[in-house]
Amino acid sequence: MDKFEKYYEAVRFIEGLSNVLSSDYMKKDHKIDESIYTKRMRYFLHLLGDPDKNFKFIHVTGTSGKGTVATMLQEVLFASGKNVGLFTSPFATTSIEKIRVNDKYIPPDEFADILAYLKPHIDKAFVTSPYGGPSYFELFFAISLVYFARKKCDWVVAEVGCGGRYDATNIIQNPVATVITNINYDHTHILGKTLKKIAYDKAGIIKKGSVFFTTEQRPRLLKIFEEICQKEKVKFNFIKNKSEDVKEINASLVSAVARHIGISEKDIAIGLEKTKLPCRFEIVQKNPIVILDGAHNFSKISSTIANLKKIKYKKLFLVFSIAKNKEVEEIVKIIAPVADHVFCTRYLVSERKCAPPKDLAEFFSRYKNSKAKITVLHDPSQALDMVLKLASPEDAILVTGSFFLAGELRKKWYSEEFVLKNLSSF
Repeated sequence: MDKFEKYYEAVRFIEGLSNVLSSDYMKKDHKIDESIYTKRMRYFLHLLGDPDKNFKFIHVTGTSGKGTVATMLQEVLFASGKNVGLFTSPFATTSIEKIRVNDKYIPPDEFADILAYLKPHIDKAFVTSPYGGPSYFELFFAISLVYFARKKCDWVVAEVGCGGRYDATNIIQNPVATVITNINYDHTHILGKTLKKIAYDKAGIIKKGSVFFTTEQRPRLLKIFEEICQKEKVKFNFIKNKSEDVKEINASLVSAVARHIGISEKDIAIGLEKTKLPCRFEIVQKNPIVILDGAHNFSKISSTIANLKKIKYKKLFLVFSIAKNKEVEEIVKIIAPVADHVFCTRYLVSERKCAPPKDLAEFFSRYKNSKAKITVLHDPSQALDMVLKLASPEDAILVTGSFFLAGELRKKWYSEEFVLKNLSSF
C-alpha cells in the first residue's frame, strides 16, 4: 500500500462529494439566496463545536495577489514569533498546500485523520442541515480550522476563495484586519459584470471591530469601501501605490497591516524576504529559463507580461491553457504578441471546463506576431517535453493561463511525493 494512500483516499472522498451537493457557490445558481453558503458553513462548523471561535483572523480578498498577500502576511507573523495558520486556494501540486501552520503544510496523515473525524458530521449535515451538506471548498476550510485549533494557533490568515460577501470564509465574525488587494474582472458569472458589483461583493468581508486596508487606487471603487467602513465603524486605510511593480505594491500593503498589528520593521523585512510561492512567476530552471505562472485573468496576465520584460531571453515559447469561462480572447490578445511559438493545450482537471485548444489557436492566430508559430497538443506534458527540446539555452519558456496547468507541469521539477514528504513546495 502506498504510504500516502490514506491521504489520496481522503482527497478522493472530498472531490467526490460534488455529485450529491445541492448547490455549489462556484456554479452560480441565480434562483437561490446566496447567503445559503455562509449559513451552510456556519451550520457545519457549529456541528464541530465552532473551531474558529478563538483565532485572531486576518481576512484577505481581491482580484489579483490575494494568495500572495495572505502568504506574505503569514510569513511576517511567523517571523515575529507568532503561531500562525494559513488557508489559501487553489493548490499547485497537491491538496495539503492549501493548509499551513508556520513553515509546514498539514501532514497528509493528519489531513486524512481530520477528515475521518469530520465524516459523521458530514453525514449529519447532509441529513439535517436546511442548507445542505458542505462543499469541496467548505470542507477544506473546515479541515484547516480544526487543524489550526489542534495546533493551538493564535493567528489565522484566511484567503477568500471567490468574492467575499457570500464566500464560505466569510463566517469569520471578528477579524483583526480585512484586506482587499485590488478590483478587476474575474468570476463575473458569480460576482457581477461591473467593477462596482465586484467591489461591493468583495467588501462584504469588512466587519465591525476590524481595520480595513486596500491598495485599490480608483476613487469610484474606494468610495464603495469607504461607505461600508463608515457604516460598520471600521477604520479605512488606503495605501497609495508608489510603484507599478506588483511585488512592491503587495509588500507595501502587507507592511501597513503588519505595523497596525505591532510587528517590528525587522520582522516585516524578514517575513517578506522569506515569502516564496509556487507557480507565481516561479523560475524552476535556467538554460533555458522555465517560468511557471498560474495567472488566469487579465490583470494577472498583465503582471506576468511586465515581469517578462525584466528577463533577458532570445525567443519565448509559451505553453498556454485557460478555463473556458475566462475572458479568453482579451487575455490572448495581450499575451500573443510577446510569444515566438505558442503551444495551445489543456489542463487535466475535469471539474473545470477548459477552453478547447483549437479555439485558443484561432485566437492566437489573430493576435500573434507575424513570424510566431502555433502548435495544438491535447497532452500538456507532451507540450512541455516538446518545448524543452525545441528551446535553446538562451530562450525562455512560460507556462501560464491556468493555475491547474502550471501546477500539473510543476511536477516535472517537484513531484507530489516531494511536497507530501517535505511538507513544503520547495
